Amino acid sequence: MGNSEIRRLDREIDKTVKKLEAVRRGEWWPLTSRERLAMTRAMAKGARSVHKGRSTAGAEDRMDSIGSAVETRLIAELTALHGERQRLITEAARAKAAKKSSGWW
Repeated sequence: MGNSEIRRLDREIDKTVKKLEAVRRGEWWPLTSRERLAMTRAMAKGARSVHKGRSTAGAEDRMDSIGSAVETRLIAELTALHGERQRLITEAARAKAAKKSSGWW
């Protein structure tokens, strides 16, 4: 459970950071299928409003709130990954200290 697990978590952390940056740029590839569907519906509603000559404020607000929800989800994932990484590092350090202290005698 040593370095290989920590490296795996580091890769996951890097992926999640890239996803978060992409969402902040307005890209859709990190979104789940439900989130993409909600964004598409909001966009279609906005297009319909434009076609009817109405304001698109509601659709824009909905798209912004979906984007915020995605950001929140990714930040929560990132926090969980960092916590797990820290737990593994602490566990490995304890095991190493126990091995050192018992190895002398």
